[in-house]
Amino acid sequence: MRRDYFTVDIESESPDGTPTVRIDYDGPDGELRERLTTGADVLDASEIDVTFRRQPDASTGVLSLTNRLTGEYVLEANATTELVDSLIEAAEDREDGHYEVRLTDSTGKSRVYEKRTLLVYDHDGSLLRQRSLIPGGVEL
Repeated sequence: MRRDYFTVDIESESPDGTPTVRIDYDGPDGELRERLTTGADVLDASEIDVTFRRQPDASTGVLSLTNRLTGEYVLEANATTELVDSLIEAAEDREDGHYEVRLTDSTGKSRVYEKRTLLVYDHDGSLLRQRSLIPGGVEL
C-alpha cells in the first residue's frame, strides 16, 4: 500500500483524555482490512507494534504499524516528527502512559488499538530511547 493513501493526525486531548494518533486510509476498499487480518482473525493491539523512523532532515518520518508475529508491515504513513513527539509527550504525561491508535478505513469503519510502546528510530535505524515511549520494566 502506498504511503499517500494515509493521513496522520494527533489528538493530544481526545474527549476521554487519551492521546490518540488518527490514521485515515483512503485507498482501495478491502486492502487495509486484508492486512489487518490473519486467517479469520483481525489483529488485536497485542499483535501490532508502532514505530516511527525519522528521515535525515529530522522534521519528518515514517509511522509504521507492523504485525508483531510476522514482522510484516500493516501500513506505513508519512508523519511529522512534531506530531509524533507531541503524542509521546501527551502519553508520558498520563499516569497510565498509554495512547490509542485509531485506524479508519475508506468505508469509515474504525478500529482502535490501545498501546503503551512507540519506538522511535533515527534515519540509520538506531533506536532513540530518549525519544521513544517505553513502559517501565520493559527490556529491549
